[in-house]
Amino acid sequence: MGEYRDVAAKLREPSKSLRAAMPEAYSAFGALHQATTGDGAISAKTKELIALAISVVKQCDGCIATHAKAVAAQGATAEEVADALGVALLMDGGPATVYGPRAWAAFHEFAGIDL
Repeated sequence: MGEYRDVAAKLREPSKSLRAAMPEAYSAFGALHQATTGDGAISAKTKELIALAISVVKQCDGCIATHAKAVAAQGATAEEVADALGVALLMDGGPATVYGPRAWAAFHEFAGIDL
């Protein structure tokens, strides 16, 4: 399947179960997600690049999988992703040298591009 597709798949059922246990909170989060990820003053693609960089800084593999998939779907180029990951490296230092490559690999996986 692929490492980051597996990460997303492993989170699917526990996420559904937790969503059922706290529907109001998840509904509110979903509304926030919808309100903030579409085109606005900056493009949806740029927002997903920001989210991917934040995923690296937060060291969250589930977030990396989600936002790498979204940024690939938004048509980001490898150069754009590398640029965003450079900002993550600037802001997070050493840990971004571990999670940045994870995000890079996840983007390539979802974009169907060989490393």
